[in-house]
Amino acid sequence: MTVQETSKTASKPAHRLKTGAEFKASLDDGRNIWIGKRKLDKVTDEPALGAGVELLAEMFDDQFKPEFEDATTYLDPKTGEVVSRAWQLPTTVEELADRRKMIEYTSLKTAGTFGRPPDLSPAIVAGLMAYQDVFKEKKSMIDGCNPDFAENIEAYMDFGRSTNLTASESLAGPQTDRSNPKAAEMAFLRVTKAQADGIYVSGAKTVGSIAAQANDIFFTNLGGLTTTPPEACVWGAVPINADGITMISREMVSQPGANKFDHPVSSMGEEADQFIVFDNVFVPKERIFNLGDPDGMSWYGRATVFAHWHVLTRMAVKSELFVGAGQMVLDVLGTGKIPAVQQMLGELIQYSQTLRAFVVAAEAKATQLPSGVVTPDVSMLTAGRLYSIEHYPRIIHILQEMCGQGLVMRFGKDAFENPEIGHYLNDLLPGHGVSAMQKELLMNFIWDMTSGSLAGRVALFENVNSSPAPRLRARLFDEVSRESFVDQVKTIAGMDW
Repeated sequence: MTVQETSKTASKPAHRLKTGAEFKASLDDGRNIWIGKRKLDKVTDEPALGAGVELLAEMFDDQFKPEFEDATTYLDPKTGEVVSRAWQLPTTVEELADRRKMIEYTSLKTAGTFGRPPDLSPAIVAGLMAYQDVFKEKKSMIDGCNPDFAENIEAYMDFGRSTNLTASESLAGPQTDRSNPKAAEMAFLRVTKAQADGIYVSGAKTVGSIAAQANDIFFTNLGGLTTTPPEACVWGAVPINADGITMISREMVSQPGANKFDHPVSSMGEEADQFIVFDNVFVPKERIFNLGDPDGMSWYGRATVFAHWHVLTRMAVKSELFVGAGQMVLDVLGTGKIPAVQQMLGELIQYSQTLRAFVVAAEAKATQLPSGVVTPDVSMLTAGRLYSIEHYPRIIHILQEMCGQGLVMRFGKDAFENPEIGHYLNDLLPGHGVSAMQKELLMNFIWDMTSGSLAGRVALFENVNSSPAPRLRARLFDEVSRESFVDQVKTIAGMDW
């Protein structure tokens, strides 16, 4: 095992943390990955995947740096060991705010472009832990295998925490003919065989973000419909290199290897989503969290409360980057005194402050469940995610508009350093109080965040990841009780019915 279990320094507690090198070594495990016609021998054989791996490795190394240790680690009260904050299970409002530090850290580390960074999947496991008492009462409805769901959920939480595990989660099934229920049903991941020590599953999952760059895959069938056939009612986790798993990478959209000046964000790589095929993959009994129970699937929405909190917090952090970039545009273009431009920045600020307010409100209205776990208010999270995706396209457009021709006419570092032409660019394109190159670096950053291929993919992902607006409104209809509001109206109006 690569995880450090003891500390050589007497003044420091033992830890269960991987280094970046140990994390990278854990990915060299024979996993089956394809990009186009090529089967990769290693994840790092593909530049975009490799760059993303390096970024994740930095996160592991940051756990050992004093400036990041509070955001990325905490002292496990059960063992007295330092562990990753990604696996923290909040039991107080204060611990909820502490866990948010990790979300803010990973969001800044990736500039918000990783929709599912390494601490997202543990948030779903934490959601299952929050309702552990519910799963304790549930039994397998598939003959031949009888896991203890509650015990397995807790064991997986401990496993992830003690091994500094990186897990991917894939909930959505493949996109098929929506007019044909049988077509959708055929795409479900389903149990093909059950035996005392586990089950075999076949089918496919999609949008497996960071799956190629993770150790485990945490899976279920998205939804919670009571019509889901029992054999498709399954939650579980397996190593990503398990026999029978094939990953097919989507087209890469980042620019690994590009000069950091030319592409400050997309040069860092990306979370490379995978289409994940399961061909009779064995899932051990102890890694099964639901089996055959449609009602167990219906707890999906509640169990993903921490994941939705993660999404909203990441969007809030990214919105603050937009505000920072917008202020810098005003500074370097000298447009800060123009009222119309001030109002444009004001709209970016409004968006950012509103998202942050939803995060704070969700935590302020947190509830402690019978399990002892404190969960953020789900209706505030849903309303916040709805606001974030409805306004996201306009926020991107405003930031682009503030830049004017700066995004249309961009030049790389090579052009600036070319002795034949660089002097023209340096002499004729300076900003307000900054050099032409300094101004250009800002424009390159905003391009990567709003206009390039990576930005386009991220914008599409945000809408899919949060769920489309109509679905979120439907969730609000179900989540928000209106009885007290109705009573207030009746009281004021003197209505006696």
